[in-house]
Amino acid sequence: MATTLLRKTALTVAGIAATAGGIAGPAIAAQAAPAERAVQVAADRKHGERELDVRYEAQPNFYFCGPAAARNALSVQGKDIDVHAMAKEMGTTEAGTNSINDITPVLNKQTGKDVYKSTEIPVDKARDRDRVEKLRADVVRAVDDGRAVVANIAGTATDTDGNAHSFEGGHYVSVVGYRDGGKVVTIADSANPNQASYRMDVDALAHWIASRGYSS
Repeated sequence: MATTLLRKTALTVAGIAATAGGIAGPAIAAQAAPAERAVQVAADRKHGERELDVRYEAQPNFYFCGPAAARNALSVQGKDIDVHAMAKEMGTTEAGTNSINDITPVLNKQTGKDVYKSTEIPVDKARDRDRVEKLRADVVRAVDDGRAVVANIAGTATDTDGNAHSFEGGHYVSVVGYRDGGKVVTIADSANPNQASYRMDVDALAHWIASRGYSS
């Protein structure tokens, strides 16, 4: 399950701007004092939505999507980890990062033993309501806990604005928020700073993950 992102995504001027200011679009969270943040989190949960504050960085080359997704995911906890060091730990090569099972141990090294767990979605179960519901619940639980989810995806999926995102050879993204109780999720995508953040129905995300897995 190697990832072979077809287009290179070096940091452009837009990417540098996105890096400096945090992830573009809906995943930006306003800075607030702890008490204000606690009130905001409670309000978000009451309305069935929450988004984490991502310190976004685009991946530096075409095969670092796994380390970059993990780095963006950990940034929501204030962790600043060198993406090249993460790539070495994950065994990332020009063929990509082999599977979500290479991502999970690195996330746990930074967050604590068994905080993250890998979950696979067999290709024939992607539309199974139980599998979709588990994904939805896992995203909500992780985000409510202040953690982002990392997903290994492949193929083409359409976001809620009607834009297609295609990674036929495979890719990794971070899931950094949800709305409507998790029926819609927010993606942080390291591939293209101009599309750093977008929303997607959780059913579409489950289908995108099919034959691969996610860490939550």
